[in-house]
Order: sequence, then structure tokens, then C-alpha cells
Amino acid sequence: MHESSLIADLLEKVEAIARENSATRVTAIEITIGALEPAGPDHLREHFNAAIPGTIAEGAELRFRMNEDPLSGGLLLQSVELEC
Repeated sequence: MHESSLIADLLEKVEAIARENSATRVTAIEITIGALEPAGPDHLREHFNAAIPGTIAEGAELRFRMNEDPLSGGLLLQSVELEC
């Protein structure tokens, strides 16, 4: 599934950031969704919620921005809020 691989890639990046900062927990993640991305926020949130149990991001809030550039696609990690 396209969405599952997007979320898996996102979580890999988030976990790397958390390790680099010696974080104990991720509390929030903000991403931008490209205009050409077929999966919307609700669908991506479902995949995110299914993927985070047992990870450092378990319980994290997922926030969205939409990229209005008509040629943009995919997901872009904007920020990660951590507890150290």
C-alpha cells in the first residue's frame, strides 16, 4: 500500500530525529501533504495510528498542512515535538 510505505518512511525519519536528540517520546508530528498526493489527512491518520503502537511515537498527535502547489506530491516532514 502506498500510504503504509509513506507512513513507514515518515516514522523512520521521526525515530532517527528522536534518537539524535535523546528523546524519550514524540508528542507531535507535523507534515505537509502535496496537492498531488491521493491520500488525504483522514486516511493518512488511520495508517499512522495503525503504525505507531510500540514505537517512540505512540500517542503522538499528527498535524497536517496542505501544499497548494499543484505540482507537489508526497509528504514532507515539517516538525517533530519531543520529550527528552
